[in-house]
Amino acid sequence: MAKKEKKELVKAEPAKALTPFHEMERPFQEIEKRFEDFFRRPFSLMPSWWPRLGLPEMEEISPSVDVFTEGDDVVVKAELPGMQKEDIDVSLTEDAITISGEKKKEEKVEKKDYYSLERSYGSFKRSFSLPAEVQTEKASAKFKDGILEIRIPKTEEAKQKEKKIPIE
Repeated sequence: MAKKEKKELVKAEPAKALTPFHEMERPFQEIEKRFEDFFRRPFSLMPSWWPRLGLPEMEEISPSVDVFTEGDDVVVKAELPGMQKEDIDVSLTEDAITISGEKKKEEKVEKKDYYSLERSYGSFKRSFSLPAEVQTEKASAKFKDGILEIRIPKTEEAKQKEKKIPIE
């Protein structure tokens, strides 16, 4: 029985009518796309356009983080899959928050005639300016199912500075 060959999906872009100007522009568009890819994921170990090797050490270390206001709180949510709360540090000042940690992953496979052990480690540190003045002493953090959620109440002054603007 013949083995089936694996085929990868290829992203197809619609054809465009090219003019001589487009021919000159094409290399610059490619370079711009590479820069956008790199800066969109600056903490990844390899740019997204490099071939994927499927190795654990190629995983992205830096977490995705959302910072927003919700009611009277500033909320910070970070995606930290596979991490334990003991490996995460959060520090807070009156105008900024810093989340840091170390990802450790070890995968061990033992079979009758096969043994594999892969390890990957990496640390990250991300800092953000807070969108409002906050009460640092009343901050709280929860970590559940790989999601870190930090809630920090706004100060009374910050709540009073907020103003709704009517739209005509």
